[in-house]
Amino acid sequence: MHDLKELKGSQKKYLRGIAHNLNPAAFIGQKGITPTLLEEIDTALEATELIKVKFNDYKEKDLKNSLTKEIAKATGSLIAGMVGHVVILYRQNIDVEKQKIKLP
Repeated sequence: MHDLKELKGSQKKYLRGIAHNLNPAAFIGQKGITPTLLEEIDTALEATELIKVKFNDYKEKDLKNSLTKEIAKATGSLIAGMVGHVVILYRQNIDVEKQKIKLP
């Protein structure tokens, strides 16, 4: 599906810079990770390659990390970073013509 296995530090920094002005594409509430949430995230990644997901009801860092890994695995995306309660996810579009972001 996607070639990238992991992002390099410089690539994460680059993606975090681009994501700075983005609004969250999805919010994780009390229900946690639901099929609807994953669908929302998948659709947003398909459209823009880079999205922010905000944790509304989870404040515990370890829990956020494990939920983030679960989401990344389920959506085939890579974690570009986490700032506070917001995680930045990246998934390169498999259609070369639709790729919007060129990684350094």
